[in-house]
Amino acid sequence: MRNKLTLLLITILLLSCTHKPEQLPRLQVKGTALVNESGDTVQFKGMSFGWNVLWPRFYNAGAVRHVVEDWGAEIVRAAVGVELRAPEAQTKCYLDDPDFGKESACTVVDAAIENGVYVLVDWHAHGLHTAEAVEFFTYMATRYKGVPNVIYEIWNEPSYRDHVNQIDYTWAEIKEYSETVIKAIRAIEKDAVIVVGTPRWSQNVDDAANDPIKGYDNLMYTLHFYAGTHKDWLRDKGDYAMSKGLALFVTECGGMNADGQGPIDVESTEAWINWMNDNKISYLFWSISDKEETCSMLLPSAPSEGPWDEKDLRPWGKFVKEQL
Repeated sequence: MRNKLTLLLITILLLSCTHKPEQLPRLQVKGTALVNESGDTVQFKGMSFGWNVLWPRFYNAGAVRHVVEDWGAEIVRAAVGVELRAPEAQTKCYLDDPDFGKESACTVVDAAIENGVYVLVDWHAHGLHTAEAVEFFTYMATRYKGVPNVIYEIWNEPSYRDHVNQIDYTWAEIKEYSETVIKAIRAIEKDAVIVVGTPRWSQNVDDAANDPIKGYDNLMYTLHFYAGTHKDWLRDKGDYAMSKGLALFVTECGGMNADGQGPIDVESTEAWINWMNDNKISYLFWSISDKEETCSMLLPSAPSEGPWDEKDLRPWGKFVKEQL
């Protein structure tokens, strides 16, 4: 009897000490707004991890915890590199090693859940890979069914279907792909927010606004900017899309040129931040990486799991940390 009582007390003690992540409100899309369960408009600001195939060392629970606790990120993004086969790649891309891609995404998602923040699962592709995307998102939606933290970004930046002649994927092609992937996710996860990529590196949201996807709720559309290259003309596209009823999500942005290099254009970046704040558009800065380029936030000295001191930050990292 005494042994049973002791075992019961130990069990109660262990249960009381077990950390239970905060249950986040389930998100919905109402008109052009992202809202919580009470119908209040919400806006999230956070950071995107760099390509998992280039910087796998940052895809860990410690790094996620650090950007949430120390930087104040309200949302993070796992960028699963789909087709990148670069000499500097540290691992194989998703097309060559799907298991590693899933493992990378799940590590960030699990850590985001543990730390009580939202997370974007990003199919970080430039080309069209419908069958592989369906398989990936079927797996992720099954694993995280009913988990309110998870948002699905089904095509990062549709770019050229013909690189030689620089011919973009059309919205019709992107829309057909998106409807296929959305159908696969909705067969499992009825309510999760899904973010749809748009033509020309997710800039031409006006094309999507003229012929939006119908028949599904809780859809948003991707707008990406790099402030050194993209100015008022791209915000005009965003304004037009919202006037037509599209909900926008800036899942990736930077303060430099579109190639990730050049100086930080502070004035242009602040104009973008003001525009996003005025319109309650959520946004994530690119990226948690340590490459010798302006858009990388970290220096090679930065520990893989954090913490990151000022001496570990590039200028862009210091700028972003002040914004969050």
